[in-house]
Formats: sequence, C-alpha cells, structure tokens
Amino acid sequence: MLKDNKWRNPAAIVECEWLFNRLGDESIRIFDCTTYLHYTDDHPSKPYDVESGLSDYKKNSILGAAFIDIQNALSDQDSIYSLTLPNFQGLGESVKRLGIGDPYHVILYAKNGMQWATRVWYLLYSLGYENVSILNGGFNEWCKLNFPIEPGGKTFAPAEFDLKIKESKFVDKNDVLEAIDDNNTIIINSLTEDIHLGQSRRYGRPGRIPRSINIPFHTLVDRETGKFKQPKDAYAIFASHGVTLNKEVINYCGGGIAATLDAFILYQLGFDLFSVYDNSMSEWAMDEGLPIETG
Repeated sequence: MLKDNKWRNPAAIVECEWLFNRLGDESIRIFDCTTYLHYTDDHPSKPYDVESGLSDYKKNSILGAAFIDIQNALSDQDSIYSLTLPNFQGLGESVKRLGIGDPYHVILYAKNGMQWATRVWYLLYSLGYENVSILNGGFNEWCKLNFPIEPGGKTFAPAEFDLKIKESKFVDKNDVLEAIDDNNTIIINSLTEDIHLGQSRRYGRPGRIPRSINIPFHTLVDRETGKFKQPKDAYAIFASHGVTLNKEVINYCGGGIAATLDAFILYQLGFDLFSVYDNSMSEWAMDEGLPIETG
C-alpha cells in the first residue's frame, strides 16, 4: 500500500544522475531494450511488425550498455503472436546468457518509451530476479542531460540466479473470460482511449474486453519529462477508477507490452494481486468466440 507518497521499492526506479555517478561500477549491468512497432492496416491478424532496436543501439547507447532483443531473445518464436512469453525455464536460460543474474544490479532503458523497459522488468520479476531498476526517462533523459553515449557493442558474460517463477503473474484468455463475471477482479485496458472505445480496428474487431476499464499506459508517464508520474499522482489515477488493493487486477493491451507499465506501477504502489494477459487484444479481437464491447 502507498505509504508517505513513496514507491514500494524506490530502488526499482533510478534517475539518470544516479547512474551517471556509477558508470564503470562492475556490479551494475545496463541494457538497452528498445523495440519498435510499425503499425499496419494490411493484415489485421498481425496488427504490427516488430523491429529490433539493435541498429539504433549500434549507432549510440548509454556508455557501457548491452542490448536486449526482446522479440528474438525473450519471446516465443513459435507463437503466431508477436512478443509472446516463452516457457519460463527457457526464458530463464535466455536472460542468464545475456548476463542477468547474481550479484548484478540490472538497469533497463529504452529510446522510445518506458513500456519496453517495464516489459523486461516484468519478465525478470516473473522469474524471481528483482535486483532490477528502470532508468527514469530512459535514453531521452540521458541525452537531455548530455551524459556520455557511445556506439553500442557491449556484451556481458553469462550470469546465474535461482529461478523463483511466479506463474500467476501471466494469465490467458480463459482466465480473462472467467474474470469478466468476477466482481472481485478489475480488468484494465492499457491501450489508448480510441482503441478502448472501439474507434480503431487495429486489432481486427474493434472494441475492448467486456467490463474492462481504461487506464492508458501513457497517462502514468509525465508528458513533458517522459518520467513516471509521482506516486501520489499515479495512485490517484488508479483510485479514481475504483482500483483497490483488495481486488485482483488483470492488465491487458495489444500484445502484453504497455500492460506491463500499468503492472509495474501497481507493484510500486503496493499492489500484489495483479497479472498481465500476455497476447491481449492481438489474440482476443481475432477470436470470434470471445465477447467484445464498444462505446
């Protein structure tokens, strides 16, 4: 629960100044998580094409940062949906190969929105690795402060940690279907309002999961600074929608990315009963057997 207007785990969000003062600290491992989605109307069964941010990383990155290719390294390559959660054991081995593990403090950032950093944070959280922080404001804030950058090319030696898998942090369409009629569960759509209201066909059938409320992920980020909103302001947003600590909360979006930003903030506000519907509207809207509502 939010206490004294402070995050549950203040160390899970670090400022650029904090990181700048620790450059060269070998106990810290920095990762660029940038991924681009190119939306298209050509194939509604696949609402966007995914592009790794690797080429941009190679042009410039935070000094000493390595790169995480979310689609190719941390997603199920056999899924018909983009960026799907792989099996937990395989995911664990993948992140260890990237150099994530004890005793390293992992710092995550992206160039195009903190939802990519929260996606990786959420994957690591589901594996039980919690020595992880998100760089507040990401690469844009780092550059705004004129802190050092370099062409990316860093890799880290593999690391180890004991998996403590939290399977309940991800749910599937059947769980969501049951939750629609459960008054003890709140379903949050993290997408923009136009999609929530059914004014866009980005995911095929327009609309939202029935009974879901809309808390767009970008409303939890300050428009001017690109940083997370202050705890009291974020709490007020959820509270205004009736999201309380005694409720189960399922977060969804288009493909399980933006929803992790809402989930991260819920965690930071002291919520424990939260999860993410991974394939989200990419799956739900294309399944004619699943209910949908608009307006």
